[in-house]
Amino acid sequence: MYEGKYRSVLLFGAPGTGKGTQGNILGKIPGFCHVSSGDIFRALDPESEVGKTFHQYSSKGELVPDKLTITMWRQHMLKMERGGTYRPERELLVLDGIPRSAHQSDLMDEHISVMRLVHLVCSDMEEMVKRLQRRALRENRQDDAREDVIRKRYEVYQQETRPVLEHYPEECVSEVDALGTPVEVLQKILEAIIPAYSATFGNALA
Repeated sequence: MYEGKYRSVLLFGAPGTGKGTQGNILGKIPGFCHVSSGDIFRALDPESEVGKTFHQYSSKGELVPDKLTITMWRQHMLKMERGGTYRPERELLVLDGIPRSAHQSDLMDEHISVMRLVHLVCSDMEEMVKRLQRRALRENRQDDAREDVIRKRYEVYQQETRPVLEHYPEECVSEVDALGTPVEVLQKILEAIIPAYSATFGNALA
């Protein structure tokens, strides 16, 4: 297993800003590997103890406890390494949905070296609510279907997740307007992270 810290880019922003959409696109580009903590939890057996714990929190729009989140993420990363779907010595890890609290940031410092934090910014709360509801219908994600849960998630983001920004140096953070088309947003993200990739891995592709 890789002995160093995973060299990473963080996709950061409020619910509905498009972190998952952009992460999925980036994960298809050679040299990048996308991992979503939300996808890790949603893939759990809903009848398992961990799956029930996840539903207990997600159904109310609350964050899953830090220790459980980090443990599940770490197990997933080790599985990806063993299976060869993530090669840390050659790929930049694109993380979406983690860390989600200041305490998680402290815990993650042991495992990742953050090359760039992309902050997806959207000042239109109503647009974010609509985005999440459309996604809930499209992907059958019940945790995003109810407006009260969505608004609770946004409150939790403001109180617990937004302080993550203060954990990283200002020069590491790039703000990107999330209200553009997916292609426009992607272009701005690439402009922010390609220098970090090149500085880390040179011009070699995986």
